[in-house]
Amino acid sequence: MGILEKYTVRSIESSQCKDWLLHKHYAKRIPAIIHSFGLYTNDLILQGVCTFGTPARMFNMGYGVFDGKLSILTMELNRLIVNEGLEKNVLSYFVAECLKLLPKPICIVSYADGNNGHHGYIYQATNWIYTGVTSSEKIYINTRTNEVLHPRTVVSMFGSRKVDKLPDYIEISKEESGKYRYFQFLGKKNEVFNMKKNLKYEILPYPKGNNNRYDAGYKPAVQTVLF
Repeated sequence: MGILEKYTVRSIESSQCKDWLLHKHYAKRIPAIIHSFGLYTNDLILQGVCTFGTPARMFNMGYGVFDGKLSILTMELNRLIVNEGLEKNVLSYFVAECLKLLPKPICIVSYADGNNGHHGYIYQATNWIYTGVTSSEKIYINTRTNEVLHPRTVVSMFGSRKVDKLPDYIEISKEESGKYRYFQFLGKKNEVFNMKKNLKYEILPYPKGNNNRYDAGYKPAVQTVLF
């Protein structure tokens, strides 16, 4: 049985992703989610989740992505996780099917975290545009709870990421290297052409290297399709 016969991709409620994101994905936190999708086997058992949400403020409606007055709905593919042991090409199929279900025209940005040994091979396999490495960023910690906080979380909570603007219990924990940044443009042929034409970033060769595997063996609670 081939992948097309064995799997389907469906829109799901973001609440169905909670267990996957908090316990199975290496980031262990839930991002802002606008669209969420599930990968199901033909017996309707959830095998993976993919979520899209609000991008960094500088990319809102394509600002910071495109030259000129081009205004395009922009989202971030912010989480992608599937169960281990699935067929080799399932992840590519999953991403491609999720993209089909998004509103269009749309610009999608996503990042591969080299700090965790990722290079973005799934984006390379599905023909995304690679535009280089982002700036390094500071990672914060709540010394009262030992909770690790990323910059966007700190800004949303306190309105700033500057140390002198933060409570004294929010401290800088470390500085991480930048992430590999990828774009995908979806829409009619002329819409995709205009996005590529007006892209502010140089299109670069894909990065290569050995990926590190992380422990994704956590078994989420069995979920079936919610009708």
